[in-house]
Amino acid sequence: MTDRTTNLAGRPRRRTGPRRTNPRSATSLRAARLRPADIVRLGGTGLRTRPLRVFLSALGIAIGVAAMIAVVGISGSGQAEVDRRLDALGTNLLRVAPGNSLNGAKAELPLETVRMIDRIPPVRQVAATGVIDAHVYRNEHIAVGRTGSLTVLAAGSDLLPAVGGRVGKGRWLDAATEKYPAVVLGSTAAHRLDVYAPGTRVWIGERWFSLLGVLDPVPLAPELDSAALIGWPAARTYLRFDGHPSTVYVRAEDSRIAAVRAVLPATAHPEKPGEVQVSRPSDALAAREATESALTGLLLGLGGVALLVGGVGVGNTMVISVLERRPEIGLRRALGATRGQIRTQFVTESLLLSAIGGLGGTVLGTLITAAYALSRDWPTVVPVWATAAGVGATLLIGMIAGLYPAVRASRLAPTEALAGT
Repeated sequence: MTDRTTNLAGRPRRRTGPRRTNPRSATSLRAARLRPADIVRLGGTGLRTRPLRVFLSALGIAIGVAAMIAVVGISGSGQAEVDRRLDALGTNLLRVAPGNSLNGAKAELPLETVRMIDRIPPVRQVAATGVIDAHVYRNEHIAVGRTGSLTVLAAGSDLLPAVGGRVGKGRWLDAATEKYPAVVLGSTAAHRLDVYAPGTRVWIGERWFSLLGVLDPVPLAPELDSAALIGWPAARTYLRFDGHPSTVYVRAEDSRIAAVRAVLPATAHPEKPGEVQVSRPSDALAAREATESALTGLLLGLGGVALLVGGVGVGNTMVISVLERRPEIGLRRALGATRGQIRTQFVTESLLLSAIGGLGGTVLGTLITAAYALSRDWPTVVPVWATAAGVGATLLIGMIAGLYPAVRASRLAPTEALAGT
């Protein structure tokens, strides 16, 4: 018989007893999930409790990374100095000139040669000179034929940067002066004419030209030393210059010199590439490439040894840390920490230790490189790839070195770990 009672409305109401719960529907106990911030904080706690050991371990990593970055940086700075000196010697400078035609006559380059060569992607700079059928004299009273072996060349405002020349006195041709009867003398030409002061007039092609400046000796283009250089437009206007270049100076990327040299004849004169002569680059460029490849292999070897030593130090530190912290591991396991959380804690601690050493080594290596480069008056070069590779490799090795101690710590049973207290 069912026990019923009435509610306020007089309706019967079934009496209910205590509700029974289904054991299968009960919420099972699960370990709390650690957020990334909690993981970092937990890993940092293990480092803060042993500052001296952490300092010594991080110092070992820092020395290894600093050694690698310093070697790379000093070598890169030295290589930059070598590149600067080799560029001054013109290892990336090519000359294009007309050769001889099939009938033995002197060939000539097309008017569009400079523009066509400038379209080659690896070409950095291109400039040209053109021989003018005229002579330069100090004044109109000098006997015809006493030219002093001086030549008159048409040149553009971009010639001087291409050949690495400098103005000793006065100024160089620009967009304004290259249209008017103005001239720049090479160092030898100025000496033979005994003309140095800008503004002095010289007699060229039955016309007075005003001296703009005098060049310092040009080692990469010694033919300019004994030349009188006139702006390209002015040469066509005042001296009946036909506009055909006689020498084209081409600066290209060092690594693409051979490729550029191979396509220059067909680019300079598509119709008659066989009538184009291209100079061979200096053998110093090939020697530099061989030195760079050998140096790269040496640096990789040194960097690998340094990082391996740092990884061994991290692994040793973490193994000792696990042995000393067995009670802590047992207590955390007893309170509900999973094996995965134990592994994550020690791997994070190893990564933090490696990151401290890697960043410290990067700063130390950069300072060593800068100090050495400044003492030798070299440009300071610390490749970004070296710092990134140093820190990245340190983190990778730190993770690998900390993985075994982390797995070992996670396999400790709570009773076994607490029994060692």
